Amino acid sequence: MSRPHARRVAVIGGGPAGLMAAETLAAAGCAVDVYDAMPNCGRKFLIAGLGGLNLTHAEAFAPFVSRYGSRAETLRPMLEAFGAAQLRDWAKGLGIDTFVGTSQRVFPADLKAAPLLRGWLRRLREAGVRFHLRHRWTGWNADGALQFDGPDGALAVTPDATVLALGGGSWRRLGSDGRWTALLAGRGIDIAPLQPSNCGFEAGWSAILRERGAGQPVKPVAARLAPAQGGDGAFQQGEFIVTAVGVEGSLIYALSAELRNAIRRDGHAQLQLDLLPGTPLDRLVARLATPRGKQSMAKHLHRCGIDGVKAALLRECATADAFDDPARLAGAIKCLDVRLLAPRPIDDAISTAGGVRFEALNRQLMLTALPGVFCAGEMLDWEAPTGGYLLTACFASGRVAGLGAAAWRTA
Repeated sequence: MSRPHARRVAVIGGGPAGLMAAETLAAAGCAVDVYDAMPNCGRKFLIAGLGGLNLTHAEAFAPFVSRYGSRAETLRPMLEAFGAAQLRDWAKGLGIDTFVGTSQRVFPADLKAAPLLRGWLRRLREAGVRFHLRHRWTGWNADGALQFDGPDGALAVTPDATVLALGGGSWRRLGSDGRWTALLAGRGIDIAPLQPSNCGFEAGWSAILRERGAGQPVKPVAARLAPAQGGDGAFQQGEFIVTAVGVEGSLIYALSAELRNAIRRDGHAQLQLDLLPGTPLDRLVARLATPRGKQSMAKHLHRCGIDGVKAALLRECATADAFDDPARLAGAIKCLDVRLLAPRPIDDAISTAGGVRFEALNRQLMLTALPGVFCAGEMLDWEAPTGGYLLTACFASGRVAGLGAAAWRTA
């Protein structure tokens, strides 16, 4: 579809935020060019969907928005305009039915990301969106044109507006390498340093726990950041995995912002575990106080529901004298202190915190210091746990940036 007189907008980044911006722009009548450094679009989107694409979350709007922490109120209007319900309707428009799982997470009916992405890209091409793959953005030249390194060498482009949807800094092999931070910082843009989010943590395990526990799931279990370090006191139930170096998994990801911030502030994070979340403390004390006679402590704990990796964690983290007192042992089982030393490297994280601060943007997500340049997706300074929240905000912010770029200087 040729639009020789249409406003031309460059979208840099072919992930969900960039593609949603492109779709919004094309619907507004703009001529859209999408540039991506990788050989194809949506690589991280596809990898994230290998275990079942968690598209969004079906919980009520108020708790949904609260998952975005300190940026909840900033993101609220974007999510009101394009939240979970609108995202499901959008997928339906691509012929993709969705369902709500037992955890209230929303998935495509076939659980796959590839059919949705293929249908989306086909619809974008039919709308006239042009794709330029293997084009790495390298900044602006002296004339203010966008510069790219492409398969045929250097390329300079001067669009009417630009949408940057460059991702965070994790999974660099899939294209999100965070190189853009230096390009924007060089233009005076206020950027919060990128940090790992939805990540694992290192705990400095003993050789015994590494040998016996690595790779083992811990479930059911509840966890919290210690109130002494600012945790709200509430345990969250879920599961996680003991790794050779520490812990990771959905329950840890849900706490990752608190844990990371505690480590940055105090040099460590005190993760507290309830190894038997379904057992009241008084009942556990009574069970442990039952005389065990010649029975080993391991079998005694097994009778109470503590064995395998839970028993290994208890041995690793509880004090030796706790095993001599049923009340103290029960207290350790119900609130086991695990000292975490560092988040895993940023490239191992599912997502990143930090990025372009919202204070550097207007309500249309345009950089106030670079008129006509809009930002969207994970490169913005927000974070959320896994569960569909990440993708939903990427779609919602991509839509806002697309609307802003379409309206830029149209009068």
